[in-house]
Amino acid sequence: MSHMLNEPSVVSNKAQELGTDGAPVEIITAREVPLGGLRAMTVYRTLPQRQRSLIGAWCFVDHYGPDDVAQTGGMDVAPHPHAGLQTVSWLFEGNITHHDSGDNHAVVRPGHANFMTAGHGICHSEVSTQDTTVLHGVQLWVALPDSARHGPRRFDHYVPPVIFVDGGQVRVFVGSLAGSSSPVPTFTPLVGAEVIVEPRSVVTLNLDPKFEHGVLVDSGNIDVEGTKVARTELAYTGIGLKQLRIRNSGENAGRLLLIGGEPFNEQIIMWWNFLARDSVELDEMRQAWENESDRFGKTYGYVGHDPQGLSRIPAPVLPDVKIRPRHNPAPVARPEQRI
Repeated sequence: MSHMLNEPSVVSNKAQELGTDGAPVEIITAREVPLGGLRAMTVYRTLPQRQRSLIGAWCFVDHYGPDDVAQTGGMDVAPHPHAGLQTVSWLFEGNITHHDSGDNHAVVRPGHANFMTAGHGICHSEVSTQDTTVLHGVQLWVALPDSARHGPRRFDHYVPPVIFVDGGQVRVFVGSLAGSSSPVPTFTPLVGAEVIVEPRSVVTLNLDPKFEHGVLVDSGNIDVEGTKVARTELAYTGIGLKQLRIRNSGENAGRLLLIGGEPFNEQIIMWWNFLARDSVELDEMRQAWENESDRFGKTYGYVGHDPQGLSRIPAPVLPDVKIRPRHNPAPVARPEQRI
């Protein structure tokens, strides 16, 4: 998706007991951000923000829906650029057509993971299909390390199997978890999975203690290590945790996304759809897109919902201030952090 970044806030809950004292958990609350025109979709953005910009290399999390397409108009994002990052699309309901300048064309479906690696530059479009009545899912971005951010474009599609665990089920779309591994290549150590927790059940996951993790709640009466996590909130746990206990005390199944990775130690500057290392690079990226250079190529196959709509999204004007690298604190959960 194409986004202007806004800053959500951070609040916290003290850990409650889950048999024993839970591990520290930091709660990041989402900011509501409208996408589109008069009937804009609303997304719930938890990353990035001032207090915590990344979890591993995961640098962007937008959670949306369930949206009635008849009311919101659905998703219609004209061709727009990306550089220095990888997009990951995961749907719960609805279908989205994807076209990119690497000549990749796909339909994103629930339970299907789609990875678009921008590398040095790519452009793409995203449009909900005509038969989609409800749209519901998550869009994530991954920061590429310096060793990969000038690499080639690529697109990966993967349908993870359902893995049954005590108290629920897991679908691992990137990395390894619960005995399941994704074949999708990553450029830094990562994990990403959808987790279903059955009613009045606890799912215990074995973790890589070198990773920091985040749990994004979509549904259910969920607590993570004893800390209550509301829908659209992101529960953060730092490095060193070997197990994670997720409880659903509700009468219906709960659903969440688990993301994580080794702390990303490179400084990044994030603006619009670009990840760079300094303002000079950002200006070069913007100019390349505005000049329709070969850096981003062209997207073929885009058909928007509005015949009078844009054929490509123009870049906004860079702010007349120095854009600084995004701050990320130590990979330790801060339950008492408040803004």
